[in-house]
Amino acid sequence: MSGRRRSSRGVGDAGVEVLATPAGGLYRGDCLAVVPELVRRAADRFDLVYVDPPFNTGSARGRRAGTGARARGPVAYRDAWGGLDAFLAMLKPRLVVLRDALSDHGSLWLHLDHRTVHDAKVLADGVFGRAAFRAEIVWVPGNGGRRRDAPSVTHQTILVYSQKAMIYNASDPWLRESYAATSLGMHFREVDAGGRRFRERTVGGKTYRYYADAGRRLGSVWADCPAMRANTPLVAETTGYPTQKPERLLERIVRAASLGESRVLDPMCGSGTTLAVAARLGRRWAGIDVGEDACRIAAARLRAAAGLRA
Repeated sequence: MSGRRRSSRGVGDAGVEVLATPAGGLYRGDCLAVVPELVRRAADRFDLVYVDPPFNTGSARGRRAGTGARARGPVAYRDAWGGLDAFLAMLKPRLVVLRDALSDHGSLWLHLDHRTVHDAKVLADGVFGRAAFRAEIVWVPGNGGRRRDAPSVTHQTILVYSQKAMIYNASDPWLRESYAATSLGMHFREVDAGGRRFRERTVGGKTYRYYADAGRRLGSVWADCPAMRANTPLVAETTGYPTQKPERLLERIVRAASLGESRVLDPMCGSGTTLAVAARLGRRWAGIDVGEDACRIAAARLRAAAGLRA
């Protein structure tokens, strides 16, 4: 792990360069200070910014130590801000900096849960403008309900903003899902010369053909990216870092909202899932986190993925 100051890009005292590769860099520091140093000209801007901030739980989050399901290690980060207003006061200036770091067709994906997402939506509308709101993704991690006095909250929310028409690869297979069995049986009865089942619909005098094997475009509820994939010690993907998101979720986002030549930013990168996925998909990337533990884990993960020595 390198502790040298980054000089070639002028990050200076804003942050410490933890890892530098031809594809991207990892920095320890506050994104409020680091991002403006990384984006000094239009060519430095990012097509995709994924933000997974603390959720204002009011508690400290510890990482798993070792492989045992109950093994507990040191505190990874503290998620207590003194109330909702203080949390929003922390978030607002960082959203402003991230808004200004987006390319003309870039988008910001803000990942929160029920504790703050409704207030954060109002806040983000003010920062970006209400017309910049593009989508609300409901992510279902797959956790079971526990409450007995009211319905359990078993989803999280990702708010999507862009100030102009955003990059969105709607035809990517990762943004498709299978048709329901009933629909396949009722509607997809025709077969073309290549043996593919299809249906046709005529709307406004124009006929559209849909193929069964292509699936339908994915909507705003994502229930096929289970959190357990990232949080169980039984698979290689897990790092033990608390609230680690599954690579499948981030791969869908990176595939959806970036191109091969795009730059991807995760300004609160935690264990580095976004960075690892972006690197695997051939995107250029940058990651930032204030936590020493997060940077150490993310750097080790990125080195391993790239076949680099520690």
